[in-house]
Amino acid sequence: MKLILFLLSFTLLHGCQGAAGKFSDTNMMQQEIIQYVNNNDVKAVKELLSEGVDVNTQDERNRSLLLIATVNQDVAMAELLVAEGADVNMQADNLDSPFLYAGASGQTDLVKLYLENGARFDVFNRYNGSALIPACERGHIETVQLLVDTKDFPIDHVNNLGWTALLEAIVLGDGSETYQTIVQILKDGGADLQIADKDGKTPLQLAQERGFTEIARVLQD
Repeated sequence: MKLILFLLSFTLLHGCQGAAGKFSDTNMMQQEIIQYVNNNDVKAVKELLSEGVDVNTQDERNRSLLLIATVNQDVAMAELLVAEGADVNMQADNLDSPFLYAGASGQTDLVKLYLENGARFDVFNRYNGSALIPACERGHIETVQLLVDTKDFPIDHVNNLGWTALLEAIVLGDGSETYQTIVQILKDGGADLQIADKDGKTPLQLAQERGFTEIARVLQD
């Protein structure tokens, strides 16, 4: 009886040690792949993925591998991760996702890649904003054009500041030619020119208040 109990105890202990070792190895490989993504080492990342490391591994801030690659503006890495099935909508602690970040930072090539691989339009950033709104604010003309031309993209989505993409281009823009172009793109894309901010001011009124004559002309034409 004692022998049987000893053997059972030994088996259970050995099994637990094996499970712990496997967990440790998995955790170590996850840390390695995060580091390799940060170091732009496509070859090493590809090897670890082939060994079974989860392509949607996240770091301590819940940034996915694809989000890290996007922040690093590493197109080759992003292409590899997407090809391996990375989630383009996975959000970090601050609610950034690869698609949202690519839009906000004007990485048009990556925005296009993510649109082709499942980008969702109902996933929003910490301001409850879409990929388009910060793209307009920051003057990323090509990205704005791409998103406006995308079927069913919510051009008139309102964030928690009470601004649409059009309002943000006026309120946070400088009225320069870049923002004139963005306003024209939004208008041509069917943006609602009458949606007002929280104070009830329309895009035209805000443009006039700021002395943005050309933007006001675009809105009036």
